[in-house]
Amino acid sequence: MLQKKICMLGSFAVGKTSLVRRFVESIYSDVYQTTVGVKIDKKNVQVNGAELSLVLWDIYGEDDYQKMRWTYLRGASGYLLVADGTRKTTLEKAFQLEQRVREEVGAIPFVFVINKCDLLPDWEVDPALESQIAAKNWNVLRSSAKTGEGVEEAFALLARKMLG
Repeated sequence: MLQKKICMLGSFAVGKTSLVRRFVESIYSDVYQTTVGVKIDKKNVQVNGAELSLVLWDIYGEDDYQKMRWTYLRGASGYLLVADGTRKTTLEKAFQLEQRVREEVGAIPFVFVINKCDLLPDWEVDPALESQIAAKNWNVLRSSAKTGEGVEEAFALLARKMLG
């Protein structure tokens, strides 16, 4: 069985931990828990006939006061870059994180996930920003850890990209 390390990257409170819990345990909780350092989970999946063991590194969110430790990315096969669709600033931080990942570890597969699509009335992703994302040729998915929408698809897409 192949083992692949996946890192969860994004600003604080974008839903990285909730996405992992939804994917691994099929549960969601409204209780916010700040990730301290890194939390590691595992899930075995079937992708294109291959069995993969995904090792999920849920890394604390980066903000103006706390910078990410780039050593956490060592050995990563890919990452989910997560933003909160109700907070435009988290998309801008995601753009910066993607650039930093390329500088620190090179170009590795990733999927850009805009989380919290269950809160569309509060959405701050405008057409200009969506065009900016589309111009980057990134794989972009909307998700909701709360409803489960797009969660399995995001991890499956990343797993396929990691396998080539």
